[in-house]
Amino acid sequence: MDPVLTDTFVTPVDRVFFRKHLSVPEIDAKSWTLSVEGLVDQPLRLSLSDIEALPAQRRTVVHECFGNPFSPDVPTRAVANLEWTGVPLATLLDRAAPQASARHIWFEGADRGSFLGEDGLTFLKDLPLEAAREHTLLAYLLNGQPLPTRHGFPLRAVVPGMFGTNSVKWLSRIVLADHRPEHMFTTRLYNRVLPGSTTPIPVREIDVNSKLLSPRDGEQLPGPRVEISGRAWSLTEVTGVEVAVDDGPWEPAALHPRGSDLAWQPFSLTRTLAPGTHRIRSRATDREGRMQPGPGARNSVHEITVEVAAQGRRPPAVLLQ
Repeated sequence: MDPVLTDTFVTPVDRVFFRKHLSVPEIDAKSWTLSVEGLVDQPLRLSLSDIEALPAQRRTVVHECFGNPFSPDVPTRAVANLEWTGVPLATLLDRAAPQASARHIWFEGADRGSFLGEDGLTFLKDLPLEAAREHTLLAYLLNGQPLPTRHGFPLRAVVPGMFGTNSVKWLSRIVLADHRPEHMFTTRLYNRVLPGSTTPIPVREIDVNSKLLSPRDGEQLPGPRVEISGRAWSLTEVTGVEVAVDDGPWEPAALHPRGSDLAWQPFSLTRTLAPGTHRIRSRATDREGRMQPGPGARNSVHEITVEVAAQGRRPPAVLLQ
């Protein structure tokens, strides 16, 4: 089970979801190296101290799990907003000098194991070279601290605007190539068909989405005044969030601008609710005009149910285990 999200802008590390398909490697940072190879004129092999000595950038980025690749239309909303510090991939590519025939970049992790009956797998993802060059950060700090083992120590790729499956943990190898790799986690899994299309594409760019954080689903509230808040995010800036209570109309919520980084955007709305059970929904719209769809999509409108106590009565206390 994933930890419950807090209402803080940057998600504490102990509240960040964790996903893996293979083993979690135990890596000795003193002997670990990152190789940059393939269609390059100057292959590289760098230690962690080599990478830490390069000019660093810090970015606050929304980080979202796509969900189960076997159920691509089931919402998960496993999401966090995190501060990453590391070296732009472009810095290493400038040193390695990609050859003219290079069109794709492969990120390979140090994790190994078996999956779906296939042994000896590593976790491998690929991206178009130019998109990866422009956006990818090779991060060694998470929220100002060294990456925890479970989140990719000593180095991971971070690709803003793309689902977390592309941000390879325990990064050990970068390969430039003229083709996509045929692999469990590139061409066989993590592909989807977008609405209105019949052609599968790789799971990459995030969708427009929102998540209600307060109140919690199932929470009992004293009422009648209820503060509703949450977070919205997309590949482009979210320009509007609407909230609906029960079968009432969609009402615009107050929305924070995104800023320069691809971070999530807080939204809020205050409502007066009568005693009883209420359904609260949120939907976001981004600058490209994309709006969260109804049920049946992985980024469908988020919905919670709350119970408002009769005036003069308080909801029962919750015992903390």
